[in-house]
Parts: sequence; structure tokens; C-alpha cells
Amino acid sequence: MLDRRSLIANGSAAAFGALALAAVTGGAHAAEAAPAGHNPWVPLPDPATTPVPNPPFRKDLTREERRNLETFDELDFDVYTHQKWARLGESHARHIRVHWPDGHYTDGIDRHIEDLKGMFVWAPDTRINSHYLRVAQGELTAVAGVMQGTFTRPMPDGKGGFIQPTGKKFAVNMATIGLWNRRGTMDEEFLFWDNQTFNQQIGLG
Repeated sequence: MLDRRSLIANGSAAAFGALALAAVTGGAHAAEAAPAGHNPWVPLPDPATTPVPNPPFRKDLTREERRNLETFDELDFDVYTHQKWARLGESHARHIRVHWPDGHYTDGIDRHIEDLKGMFVWAPDTRINSHYLRVAQGELTAVAGVMQGTFTRPMPDGKGGFIQPTGKKFAVNMATIGLWNRRGTMDEEFLFWDNQTFNQQIGLG
């Protein structure tokens, strides 16, 4: 049996690809990757440059699987996008461990809220409105979407200074893998996006 936690912890793109393969071969319930009537085996365009409609939920999801995916949609589309940090506990456990694309991780919801707030300091229009792929199996969800925004305000450089805004927009494909508990919140979250592409888009690469 595939050890999903070990797989996720030891890779990024490879882990997500293997996870998706395991989901298909293991009978996971994946949301349709495109609107009704679209052949799911025809490759999608790049969702970061060509909008892809959010697919409907599959009818064979369990109640818990659908709840977790719906909670995650609400997290990204409303709580995160509109900075409703007081509601983050609806999707995140107090003790949550969050793994970031650069390999570091943090513990606790309070630290995670502060990290998320930091993204809006220099790009206040940051948002996620697209989840073009959703996979759920038991306590595990994997969601791919698009994160967008504009570098319009000074960015703290971590050394007491600031990087002046470039005015450039970004739209990057991202993926989040969540491990959920019986209370319907995530105990652990893995965030993936291409930092090189991200930096190039905002004029820092």
C-alpha cells in the first residue's frame, strides 16, 4: 500500500503526480476535470493563462469527502481571497502543520495566519477563484487551482528593507494536499507552486 504521508513529504511535483496516479489506480473519487460534455482525456489548456471552469463535484463522493472539498473551496474562494482570518479555523486545526513550496514548514494556525497575511502586504488583490481539479479519498484531498494577484505595494525583504513594487501581475498554478481529521479540519497541509515562475512573473526572477 502506498504511504501517502511519506510520499508527500519527500517530493513536490513528483509527489503530486504519484498521488494522482495512486488516486486513479486506487479508486479515489476525483472531481471531473472539465465541464459536462468535455472529454476528460483531452488535455486542458494551461489554467493559469486560459480560465478553466470549476468542475462539479462527482456524485459518488462520500459525505465526508464532499464536505472536505466544499470546505476547501470555501477556504480559498472566500476565507483566503477576502482575508477572513477569523474563519480559518473552519478548515485548519489549531495545531496544523503547513509545508511551504520552499521546503520549510510551520506549526499552528496562528503562525499560518501571519504567513498568509504577509502575502497580501505587497499584493492586496491576491486571490484564488479556480479549482480546476479536485481529488478526494477518505481523509485525503488534493486540489489544483490558480493563484493570482498584482505586485503593487512594497514587499518586505526579510532584512528590514523593502523591494519596490513592479506593478506586474501573477497567475500561477498551485496545488494543495490536505490531511483531514474527523472534525472536518486539516491536521496537515502541503502547498505547491513553482517559485521560479512566480518570481519571474512579478519581475524578481
